[in-house]
Amino acid sequence: MIIKTQAFPRVGLIGNPSDGYFGKTLAFCFQDFRAQIELWESPELELLPSRRDHSVFKSLAALSGDVRSHGYYGGFRLLKATCKVFFDYCRERNIQIDNRNFTLRYSSDIPNRVGLAGSSAIITACMRALMGFYNVRISRHSLANLVLSVENAELQIPAGLQDRVVQAYEHPVYMDFDRELMETRGYGDYQPVDLAPLQHRFYIAYREELSQGTEVFHNDLRTRYQQGAPEVLAAIQRWAELTVEARDLLHAPDETTAERLSALINENFDLRASLYDVGEGNRQMVEAARACGCSAKFAGSGGAIVGLLPSDQDEAFKCLEASFREENIAVLRPRLLSGAPLETQKSDSAVTLTP
Repeated sequence: MIIKTQAFPRVGLIGNPSDGYFGKTLAFCFQDFRAQIELWESPELELLPSRRDHSVFKSLAALSGDVRSHGYYGGFRLLKATCKVFFDYCRERNIQIDNRNFTLRYSSDIPNRVGLAGSSAIITACMRALMGFYNVRISRHSLANLVLSVENAELQIPAGLQDRVVQAYEHPVYMDFDRELMETRGYGDYQPVDLAPLQHRFYIAYREELSQGTEVFHNDLRTRYQQGAPEVLAAIQRWAELTVEARDLLHAPDETTAERLSALINENFDLRASLYDVGEGNRQMVEAARACGCSAKFAGSGGAIVGLLPSDQDEAFKCLEASFREENIAVLRPRLLSGAPLETQKSDSAVTLTP
């Protein structure tokens, strides 16, 4: 019997990067790429490397290109850290798991290191496979926390909860990471958001040659936040306000919703760009999209952008394709993922897998 699980890339639509600073964000997952795990029982525990983890190269130039695309560690360390965290989680809570071993294999076609949460997708899919194999139930908000701990505590990758929450729920989510909630119960207020009326207006563009780890953009901002820099604190507050405004727009949509949401998307990026150098390549992507009449902001921490097409959406998308083609920038109209409606926060809903 082979257990198969998956997780999808996410897009931060509004509010990021305030999720790492007790802020508010709104995000969704899309189905055009995915991370997949296959797991089956075996005599010994074995983690199989993916193409991102190979150590044989055609040339020194090929090795250099691989590092630029996938970093130095690939996805193998993510699997090892996930297995360790899962085991520790069960042991600390006296959850009995049997002594069976397994072989685990992963694959992912999520564009790497462009801010689409490819790493957390691998971890989420891996955690789901382990849950299914050992028949362990974990609530969705706890799953998000557990995935974050793999990256923060085990691998020292700076990140916020946004990616892990939306990947755990697999539904567009408004997230309020209120400090009191986070410090008392350990998770925020997560509410479903309906993006269906706008799903054909979204586009995503990404440029893999700009790939950098999330820590490149987060480290300086976190240092300034910890130092109490007024401009950073004000930005975090404004990002949270933009998220509330976006949520309210989506709760009562009308013919002006897309244009008003686009204005919020643009402000989100412009505020971020006022705090630090977002990179010339990233800025050029945003400016090219806006020249086609589209709104644009980072989907994550750089390398990919998201926005809404204007009312003449087909012509605008053709404009994007033409503008991006010469720069080797990929652009698509994503298929949004909308799973089952979210339960109320009082229910300890579980991510379960039926092999």
